[in-house]
Formats: sequence, C-alpha cells, structure tokens
Amino acid sequence: MPSGGTGLQTEFWFELPVGFEDDHGRVHRQGTMRLARARDEITPLRDPRVRDNEAYLTVLLLARTVTRLGDLPAVTTGVIEGLFTPDLAFLQDLYRQVNADGTTTTAVTCPACREEFAVDLHGSGGSGGAPGGW
Repeated sequence: MPSGGTGLQTEFWFELPVGFEDDHGRVHRQGTMRLARARDEITPLRDPRVRDNEAYLTVLLLARTVTRLGDLPAVTTGVIEGLFTPDLAFLQDLYRQVNADGTTTTAVTCPACREEFAVDLHGSGGSGGAPGGW
C-alpha cells in the first residue's frame, strides 16, 4: 500500500494465526500495521506501565502501530492484551521484520534441500496483496 505517490510502503496487511475474539464472540484476524516512527518507540518509554514492567513496551508499540484489526473501531492496549499468545508472537515478529527491512518478505532456507527462497510473513500465504481492496 504505497502512500502519497512516493512508492514508499508504510502500511502492511496481515492475517493473525488465531484471531482476536471480541466481547460478542466475533473473531478478527485480518488487519494492517503501519511502519513505526521514532516517536512510536520513544513515547512509550515514559509510560509508568513500561517502567514497572519492560515487557509492556510490546503492548504499547503494537497498539500504536496496528492500525486496523477486523472491524474493531480501534486497536487499543486492551485489544493487544487480549490477543492469544501465537497472535502476539506473530505481531511482534511482523513488527521487527517491517521496521528492520521495510518489508514483510524474508529469506529462508529449506532444511531438507537447502534451497533458499523468499517467504512473505504477512500471514495469508497468498500473493501479498490485501483481500477485498484493503
């Protein structure tokens, strides 16, 4: 999803392995994460929850950079806290990949044949485009 006609991709589509179940029993799996800015990593360091528990930094970073999850009105710290562990791990990996390389594609090596190939980490196993025009 390039922004502003510059060709710079700043938002990345994903699909969670399990999904977030809201209070009405609906499961939300598809979403978008934006590229983090410096302030996204600096501001949470002043939060008392991070000073009390450094692991909470992950919750704040994801709440700031996950821009959409299903049809939830907002992605809050409460939503991130309510994720199942596999989904939290997935988003942490996606955050690291997107913010280290600016892409969701990473190189891997087949353990059986040792062939190297690229894998898109966004989670759908498809072509990388968001479904339904997301």
